[in-house]
Amino acid sequence: MRPWTLLGTATVPGEGAPLRLMQRGDEFVIMAGTNPLMNSRMSGSEEDLATLSWTRIAARRQPHVLIGGLGMGFTLRAALAAMPADVRITVAEIVPEIVEWASGPLAHIFAGCLDDARVAIEVADVGRVIAARKAGYDAILLDVDNGPEGLSRDGNDRLYSLAGLAKSHAALKPGGVLAVWSAHPDAKFTRRLGESGFQVEEIGVRERHGRKGARHTIWMATRR
Repeated sequence: MRPWTLLGTATVPGEGAPLRLMQRGDEFVIMAGTNPLMNSRMSGSEEDLATLSWTRIAARRQPHVLIGGLGMGFTLRAALAAMPADVRITVAEIVPEIVEWASGPLAHIFAGCLDDARVAIEVADVGRVIAARKAGYDAILLDVDNGPEGLSRDGNDRLYSLAGLAKSHAALKPGGVLAVWSAHPDAKFTRRLGESGFQVEEIGVRERHGRKGARHTIWMATRR
């Protein structure tokens, strides 16, 4: 078996584990410490995050969508493929090296999607981006950790707290959707979403299309 090659490292703001971009043959993985955050061969559930969100806001004109976490661009690419020409997509990514990898060793995976006129990249904490707008987004898509806990960055915990969810609720337009990706279910988080004024649907998805791979969870939380 081929060994893994280290392509790059990144320091995550706060007290999170350092990130490493690794390659083995045509496979790429981003690690947080010893935990894999994403793998280039397993993109199905991240793509579902975009497509499931779009089905809930498809009737809106000139929608504005915020994606928290650039990663390997799976959610962004799926959003661009599903959404119309008048959509505006803002991607908040706190780690500048991840944005650099997108136009470097991962450029073939991103396939030019960062050059799409519908896309704006903000190198910023998605929590701050959310807090800066009131009723500004039709959908907020969060894939910044392995679930509603701060694995890659302790500060991400604030996104999933009652206070953080209240900010997401306020940042959405009425009927807007907060979509959260997770590697696992979390009953306490489901309850917090409901307590924060959302109508909540918890959806089980697979990490690969065709009902293959591990089971993941996506919360679709609609602002009442």
